Amino acid sequence: MATPSKTPPGPDPKQLERTGTVREIGSQAVWSLSSCKPSFGVDQLRDDNLETYWQSDGSQPHLVNIQFRRRTRVKMLCIYADYKSDESYTPSKISVRVGNNFHNLQEVRQLEMVEPSGWIHISLLNQIAVLANHQNGRDTHMRQIKVYTPVEESSIGMFPRCTTVDFMMYRTIR
Repeated sequence: MATPSKTPPGPDPKQLERTGTVREIGSQAVWSLSSCKPSFGVDQLRDDNLETYWQSDGSQPHLVNIQFRRRTRVKMLCIYADYKSDESYTPSKISVRVGNNFHNLQEVRQLEMVEPSGWIHISLLNQIAVLANHQNGRDTHMRQIKVYTPVEESSIGMFPRCTTVDFMMYRTIR
């Protein structure tokens, strides 16, 4: 029986933002978790620090719920996982579910990961469910989650994409 190859990491999401094709919208959502250890919750999951993490505290599935106040187009979800640091706490199977509320969520993606180390890119999102961990671990660690929407073209015409930090500061007209 062949051993599955390790899940390859994707590029750092900050590189994708610099292209001007996507923007991170996680700050516009209300985040909740099925459980967490004290000081290992949403704040750590969203703090842009790859050394911190959410740690669940209870039975599986472990849930990350991301709710937007209005219908929101989501292009991609990026999750940072580090098997070398987290071992049995590392998710091995993730379900992504979307819907208008908690009562009508439908699974749109299921992803199996083998010893991931880095950013995992998943198209689409709303609720993330950790269905299993490596080594049959009970609780889970997730180091970061980013939510991206596509950047729409300007309604006043086609403009070149702003790709430098200096230009991106002025890309929105208010």
